[in-house]
Amino acid sequence: MNTWVKELFGVEKPVIGMCHMQAMPGDPQYDAARGMAWVLDQARLEMLALQEGGVDAILFSNEFSLPYLTKVETITVASMAAVISELKREVRIPYGVNVLWDPRASIDLAMATGAQFVREIFTGVYASDFGLWNTNVGEVIRHQYAIGAGHVRLLFNIVPESAVYLGGRQIAEIARSTVFNNKPDALCVSGLIAGAETSAQTLKMVKDAVPGTPVFANTGVRLDNVAEQLMVADGAVIGTAFKQEGHTWNPIDVGRVRAMMQRVRELRSN
Repeated sequence: MNTWVKELFGVEKPVIGMCHMQAMPGDPQYDAARGMAWVLDQARLEMLALQEGGVDAILFSNEFSLPYLTKVETITVASMAAVISELKREVRIPYGVNVLWDPRASIDLAMATGAQFVREIFTGVYASDFGLWNTNVGEVIRHQYAIGAGHVRLLFNIVPESAVYLGGRQIAEIARSTVFNNKPDALCVSGLIAGAETSAQTLKMVKDAVPGTPVFANTGVRLDNVAEQLMVADGAVIGTAFKQEGHTWNPIDVGRVRAMMQRVRELRSN
């Protein structure tokens, strides 16, 4: 097993909490009356709640930029960079970024803001709610090294939400070939949409296929299934379960974060 996970996050089985940024300029749901100052204030509240609740890392994402683009506009990256640059002085734990759904832009944002990791769709071709979704991992990785971002850890999401892999390949085959061809730092396995449970069976198939690569449960980890999920996965990315009433678009409930992290610490100690 790669040792970078514990080196970066400081623990076994880290929990990465999602900081969902509100819609920004260029997004259909952007609130121009409240402006970017409100976007920053809301992101600060989310980040502080996650940090106070005890998560091991934070992942900043433009979750409210619906409907998503697979090649984002410059204003999105610029707006995210402005917000994260303001918040980073208050962040005391590792943090990453995810510009939905643009891996090149995500790496650019990581480089600009000092983020240590990126989660994105780097490989595959999909039929998705956003149209035919193609990738060019060779081009993206070359760009990563061209801008000096070779130190940024890449979490490859191999089961993207709201999409299906074209070609009929089995998940274990996808995992093995992704690792063989691309040497990702970790793989992420997801459910259908944000908040949808990641299949424990699928997690196990991926983990068995690539035992030397960290595998993260990427969606749907909750208090009632975290033990089962972390029995297989090497970590989890959690957003919806931390929200008020467990609803993706609600603000974060610090009490739910504390309860989850207390359970995770118990699992680690056992």
